[in-house]
Amino acid sequence: MRLVQTDAIVLHAFDYRETSRIVRLSTREHGVVSAVARGARRTSARFAQGMDLFTSGVAQLALHPVRDLHALNAFDTTHVRPELGHGMARFMAASALAEAALRFAREDESDRVHALLAERLDSLATAPPESAPWIALRGVWQMVAALGFAPALTMCASCHRDFAPEVAVTFHHRSGGALCASCSRAQPGGRQLPPDARVALIALLSEALAPDAGYGSLASLRAHQRLLREFLEEHVGDGRPLKAFLAWERHPARLGPAAQGESAPLASALEGDERVRPAASDAS
Repeated sequence: MRLVQTDAIVLHAFDYRETSRIVRLSTREHGVVSAVARGARRTSARFAQGMDLFTSGVAQLALHPVRDLHALNAFDTTHVRPELGHGMARFMAASALAEAALRFAREDESDRVHALLAERLDSLATAPPESAPWIALRGVWQMVAALGFAPALTMCASCHRDFAPEVAVTFHHRSGGALCASCSRAQPGGRQLPPDARVALIALLSEALAPDAGYGSLASLRAHQRLLREFLEEHVGDGRPLKAFLAWERHPARLGPAAQGESAPLASALEGDERVRPAASDAS
């Protein structure tokens, strides 16, 4: 066993036997770890705050050299986020962020995903509920970038030709991003990505975006959520459904009044559940 102390965030927890809990933690130095907290369901100074979901703290871990389940010896709470449980919009957005970290950041030891997760959970806790979906979208796309597989959006993912700002492109998940008209003809499938939608995706991947920024109608939000989920399933999926993401997409989100009547450039290109063919090969 190797004893370590690290900053951690509780991403998932469930009861184990009569007195213990099994928790999954995003840690600063060791990626996502699973650990058993023996006696956590009793009144104990070691786990005084009960390790609520999305709580940050300092974890004292005994890491097993070969097993995936480690031991959590103590958890000292430093920051709780009860606001994330006040309303489904915040909770489901936070759950999507947590699921992305659980599934795709298991071996990340760079600190980038942990720091990003803490920042976005803090933003969700204080932002208006109607901003929650966009904050989560931004957080997951930036998590994708931190893990090293952000989609190509300013140049063709195949031939690397730069795109003019006004050009509509095809977003092709398997190719790793946007394709020019010539390359899209050689790649079946994909979704049409209008210029405004590509600008929105670039902004979501950017650190410069205001944390409460939004991008239009509910239909546009749903299209962005679907595009992100498909990209994750293509590149880091293991065949299991992204349950929190699917529930998040189906949740009847409410956006601000200014967004209710806006057009949805991405939504018009991504209507329906089936991926569209590139325009050059579309027979209709």
